[in-house]
Amino acid sequence: IDRDTMSSMPLVLSIVWYRLAGLPGEYQEKNISSPETNYCLLSDLIIWTQYQIQLAAYTAAGLGEYSTAVTEYTLQGVPTAPPQAVEVTAVSSSAIRFTWNPPPQQFINGINQGYKLLVWPEHSPEAVTIVTITPDYPGSRLTGLVVGLRKFTWYLGSTLCFTTPGDGPKSPPILLQTHEDTPGPVGHLSFTEILDTSLRVSWAEPKDKNGIITGEMEHWGTLEPCSRTTTLELYSRTTTLELYSRTTTLELCSRTTTLELCSRTTTLELCSRTSTLELCSRTSTLELYSMTTTLELCSRTTTLELPRSATLRFRPGSDGKTVISKWIVEGQVRISLDGKEEEWRVVYERENREKQPDVDSMEIPDLRPFTLYRFRLRQENIVGSSPSSTPSRMIQTLQSAPDTPPNNLTLVTATQTSLTLRWAPLPVSEYNGSPETVGYQGVAEVRGQGSGVSGQQSETMLEGLAEWTDYQLKIQAFNSIGAGPWSNTLTTHTKESVPSGCPVNVSVEAVSSTRILVTWSPVPEMQRNGPILGYKVLYAVKDCVDAPSVWSVPGERSVSVLLGELLKYTVYQIQLVAFTQLGDGPPSPRTLHRTKDDVPGPPVRLLFPEVRLTSVRVVWQPPTDPNGIIMGYQIAYRLDAGDPMRFTTVEVGSTARQFTVSGLTGDQAYVFKLTARTSQGWGRAEEAVVITTERRERPSPPRKLSVPQGEVQSRRLRLHWVAGMTGSSPLRYYCLQTRELPTGDWTSHSADIPHNYTAWTVERLKPFTSYKLRMLATNDVGDSNYSKETETVITLQDVPEEAPVIVSVKPSTTTSVLVQWQVHTHLAKHTHTHTSRNTHLAKHTHLTKHTPRETHTSVVPVSPTVLEVTWDLPPLHTQNGLIQGYKIHYWQGDRQNETEKVTVVFVPDTRVRLVNLTCYTSYLVTLSAFNVAGDGPPSEPRGAKTLQAAPSQPSFLSFSEVTGWSVNVSWGAPSASNGVVEGYRVVYQPTQPVQGVSRVVTVDVKGSWQRWLKVRDLTKGVTYRFSVQARTVSYGPAAHCNVTSQPLQGTPGSPMEMSVTKSSSALTIHWSEGDAGAGPVIGYIIEARPSDEGMWDSFVRLLPPSSRSVTVEMDRLRSGVGYEFRVIAVNRYGYGEPSTPSTALAALWDRPFYEEWWFLLVLSLIGLIMILMLVFSLLLHGHNHKYRSCSTGTHTNTPNTQESVTLDNGGFTRDGESEGGEPSPGLLHYSDEDLCDNYNNGAILTESTALTEKPTDISESEVTDSDCEDDHHPKHSFVNHYMSDPTYYNSWKRQPKGLKGLSPASGYEECSSADGAEPYYQTVVTQHSTGGAYTPTGLPAHTHTLPHTLPHTHTHANPNTNPPGSRTPVTGFSSFV
Repeated sequence: IDRDTMSSMPLVLSIVWYRLAGLPGEYQEKNISSPETNYCLLSDLIIWTQYQIQLAAYTAAGLGEYSTAVTEYTLQGVPTAPPQAVEVTAVSSSAIRFTWNPPPQQFINGINQGYKLLVWPEHSPEAVTIVTITPDYPGSRLTGLVVGLRKFTWYLGSTLCFTTPGDGPKSPPILLQTHEDTPGPVGHLSFTEILDTSLRVSWAEPKDKNGIITGEMEHWGTLEPCSRTTTLELYSRTTTLELYSRTTTLELCSRTTTLELCSRTTTLELCSRTSTLELCSRTSTLELYSMTTTLELCSRTTTLELPRSATLRFRPGSDGKTVISKWIVEGQVRISLDGKEEEWRVVYERENREKQPDVDSMEIPDLRPFTLYRFRLRQENIVGSSPSSTPSRMIQTLQSAPDTPPNNLTLVTATQTSLTLRWAPLPVSEYNGSPETVGYQGVAEVRGQGSGVSGQQSETMLEGLAEWTDYQLKIQAFNSIGAGPWSNTLTTHTKESVPSGCPVNVSVEAVSSTRILVTWSPVPEMQRNGPILGYKVLYAVKDCVDAPSVWSVPGERSVSVLLGELLKYTVYQIQLVAFTQLGDGPPSPRTLHRTKDDVPGPPVRLLFPEVRLTSVRVVWQPPTDPNGIIMGYQIAYRLDAGDPMRFTTVEVGSTARQFTVSGLTGDQAYVFKLTARTSQGWGRAEEAVVITTERRERPSPPRKLSVPQGEVQSRRLRLHWVAGMTGSSPLRYYCLQTRELPTGDWTSHSADIPHNYTAWTVERLKPFTSYKLRMLATNDVGDSNYSKETETVITLQDVPEEAPVIVSVKPSTTTSVLVQWQVHTHLAKHTHTHTSRNTHLAKHTHLTKHTPRETHTSVVPVSPTVLEVTWDLPPLHTQNGLIQGYKIHYWQGDRQNETEKVTVVFVPDTRVRLVNLTCYTSYLVTLSAFNVAGDGPPSEPRGAKTLQAAPSQPSFLSFSEVTGWSVNVSWGAPSASNGVVEGYRVVYQPTQPVQGVSRVVTVDVKGSWQRWLKVRDLTKGVTYRFSVQARTVSYGPAAHCNVTSQPLQGTPGSPMEMSVTKSSSALTIHWSEGDAGAGPVIGYIIEARPSDEGMWDSFVRLLPPSSRSVTVEMDRLRSGVGYEFRVIAVNRYGYGEPSTPSTALAALWDRPFYEEWWFLLVLSLIGLIMILMLVFSLLLHGHNHKYRSCSTGTHTNTPNTQESVTLDNGGFTRDGESEGGEPSPGLLHYSDEDLCDNYNNGAILTESTALTEKPTDISESEVTDSDCEDDHHPKHSFVNHYMSDPTYYNSWKRQPKGLKGLSPASGYEECSSADGAEPYYQTVVTQHSTGGAYTPTGLPAHTHTLPHTLPHTHTHANPNTNPPGSRTPVTGFSSFV
């Protein structure tokens, strides 16, 4: 790999190393290629197998140290192999025995839970019979029975092993047949051809043959006592049999076809499903003697003697005229109390060998303890058995200790200090006592000592055992009577562990100045906990902070070691540990010992600060390695050109640090040697040359500093230089400084490099870090300037210093485990630091490859703790090579130095989620791409704020002003608001129900500024639980606290002699001092309770402690409401008991007249009238002023301002306007009659209306003709002018077409007001013409004088009364309007 590629690799990667635990073999490896990954899924593992897992970090430089091994099992699986060597044999007609060996342990894949025996008929595979067998101790051959099978039937048998997850494969089926048995009863027995001496018997084959029918057997004999019985065996093909004796009874044991009896038989009994047939003969009928009669049992049937026997007493029945040969006792066992019972079975048979005729009791042995029985008895004589007697009453045998031990004792798991056992519990029938008292106790014994555990489970764990110790395990059952027998002993041992003890008798002895002999005794056997593989000697210099050195000594029998290469005359601290396969044990107590002394090293920093022609002052420092106690120094000198063996020597004391040598020759070179001495002798000398001259100066700095690339390693490099000028004084030493890029400061690395060196190995560097170096030289005069800096040097990568820590190993599936680990913090920091340095290198070393350029990023909040960063790929022409991944740097707002983090994403991902962020916090994110050449430029910081989340609980919850009915709750803001706090929720409730009711009260406080609440509805003496939650987008966790609503201990008592006096305007509250409590009273509180509310509230806050009364104005109370008052004393412990409430006092007072409603109404009416009068006066004054202004003006003709007005059917125009401007009155048709009527009826208004051009923003109501009126009749009223002459009513008729062009333009005169107002134009009123047209002033011939003319015939248009843009009214048109 070239250097560019190596330097761009991440610092810390990981490798997982795993193998089967406890077995020799090679490790398997799995590499983790991402430094951000701290977990790994190991797959393709063996089921239910213990693995040993180790983890190490690595870089391009190599592999670091492996972590401590961790062991873990994979999950259980189903067995993958069937039981071995399976044998299946038939043991009876209805039972099959299986014998087999367990599957190989490695194929069980878990904890063996047992075996299943499978049996099914050859032609009915669906009718499977399954029997489960508990596993026995591994290694033994197992046996199991399957019963209840059909007789003489072919079966297939197989077995399998199963674990908790399921069943394993079945063994190959084995075909076998159950044994033969006696056949079942014959069927369809019938008799035909019945004669006096013969009959024919017919029957069918038995339904259950239970074998191969080979023949028949008959038994017969006479019914007389002591008669002879004859037996005849017939083969299967026999069909006819003739008997020539007096046979009375025939027993058929097989199938026959025809049987002829040659005697007078009256009764026939068949041995299979016996039938009784009574025949009537002509001679006689034989009498069958009764064999026995029903026994009558005594009332006291059973007497319990022992837990396993009972005595049965009875009254014998008839013996059937013969001796009783045997008594048969049948028993029935009650299985459960619900009435379920077993079938009757024979429990005891007694032969009457002594032919005793009068037997009335017998003892029944071999009964089961603690079992409910009832019995019945049958007698048997030579003829047969009697019917069973009436059952006895139910009796119960006594309890007894269990008879059998639990079987199948197996070891489930074993650890270093515990063993888990499992066994098959006893059947209920073997408890021999009450099930509630039955239990099991196990014991683990070692060397005659043991520890046990008991319980009722079928599995137990024995804990507190010793590591790596053989134990004998056994189990027994017990009940209330006692314990049963012990099971077979199971021998096993606990697992190996680290030693629990350390080597003893440790002794240390210094052999020389560099060696120490350490001896010890082995770890006590009880503390070894496994085979001791060896010992480790931990040694370090006293008070050294570095990790101690380790010297491993293999072998359990090793008891000494010689430590070498130690520092001379140095105190070491030494400890020993023993180790097993699982790790190290505890260290031994620390032992301190010093190596022996030796000759010292040379003194250091030999200088000559003062040099004269005849004297020199020598200065030095003690040796770096004194190797003992310095006892003195020797200064030796000679001329450099003289005899090399002839020195002048001077000895000084051990405390001397300088010496002046005189009597020298000027301008000569002298050789000086300085030597230190210990008790072992003189050490090595430090030599220097000095010239006795006064022409000295500082030296020049070293030149040509260089670091060859081949001499750069991960933690060291080799620096070369060329010495500069000495300044007429010999160089003494060099000083080296280093600077860590990009932001590090210059620091001294080596301060005493010998003066005659031109190369130096720089140690103690950091791997994969950029450095610059510089040097200075020192002579007797002083230090030179610093040399020129070297080029940037990057140390190589190195293996990580420490192994990662495995956090957890969890089984994931049956063939895999999940390993999670954590890289050390300083390793993670080095990753970030070295990445930055790599970037610096890419920028400043002019590599041939180029870094990619900036990418566009976007940041979007996803949740309160997650931001999603997405980005686009840089353009292809800016990638400058193959992009390997991206580095995302992110930090909180303006806290970059404290909170900056980095995450690395490899291609092809262009999206990453930043997790574990702080809620509702602004983050800045930059992103840069990197390739083998280094990091590209970072993008512009993009900001985003994480979403809000629920806040933390309030920082505190406290109570104040605690009384028996109220409390003031206050709380602190949440330490982490995680958003904008919108409010708080206070919930309180009594801790115990009050009068059977537990009320929960919830109060929501809006806003974040109020963090207190006054609660007043409490019950005295009740403890309440308060909880407060803050709310942003949702409520956070609550802060809880309890408080009891009663005055605290030490608070004052209630004030005395409470009274209230009332005056017309105030209330005065009086009281006297009560008990001050545990502290002085600091004030008083007045509370009031209005009659319409019913709750006490603060009325007057804290009063001085000397107060005994307070006056309150009546206006603070609501009129008509009754009030009660009480006083509370306060001291430093809190609020005390309140005083007795005062009597209710109504707040009534006389209101002044100016607050009555009628006064306010009168005042408002007077004001309204005055406002109306003022407005009316102002209006009148305005009108008078306007008419006065109009009457004082003069009239002048201004030709330049004349307009021509024309009435035509085309419109109404002025000079300078288009014909389409304003509508013409000539276009409007009106009736003369209507017009006259309107005038006569007074409908025509007497106001003058102006025809104006109004702008769109001025309403028509803004200006009226009334502005030109005054108190007198207007002198120039245009309306009155026309109203006085009725002939003018028709003046508005449409003009004839011939007169259209005869109307010249009307003339306008300029009118100037007397007060200097702006000139305005006066409209000239025309006279009515005979043609119905009006003619402007100054036109000849067609005018006539009005009969009633007023003194002034002009109407003045005051511009002050017309809005801007309006036109002066046209003659005649205003009257119409």
